[in-house]
Amino acid sequence: MSFQGYVDSSLVGTGKIDKAAIFSGQGDSCWASSTPGFSVTPTELQAIIQGLSDTSSLYSQGIYLESQKYAVTAASGKSIYCNKDNEGVYVYKTNQTLILAHSPEGVKHEDAVQAVEALGVYLTGVGY
Repeated sequence: MSFQGYVDSSLVGTGKIDKAAIFSGQGDSCWASSTPGFSVTPTELQAIIQGLSDTSSLYSQGIYLESQKYAVTAASGKSIYCNKDNEGVYVYKTNQTLILAHSPEGVKHEDAVQAVEALGVYLTGVGY
């Protein structure tokens, strides 16, 4: 399956995610994106990547995506989970990719996390 297929089927196709993208692990190219996609700036993407390397400031500063600030609720070296009101943003880092996903109001964050983590674990398992 192509990366676009993963975005369409494994993320947006679950009904738990309304926008998603898969970037290279360095954040220098977008490999697949939903329609409508994320309008993620290079600065926002690099801040997310830096946050994965050093999570210490994420909780106090949050992350910005599409010029909207999201509060970080959980962060580790491979994932960041955020919310703003009843929306959620989920980041998962594999060996070669960075998965970004957004859930709309009305979706349980646990359900969205499960969809994103399942794809992340799968991609890691097949070498990405």
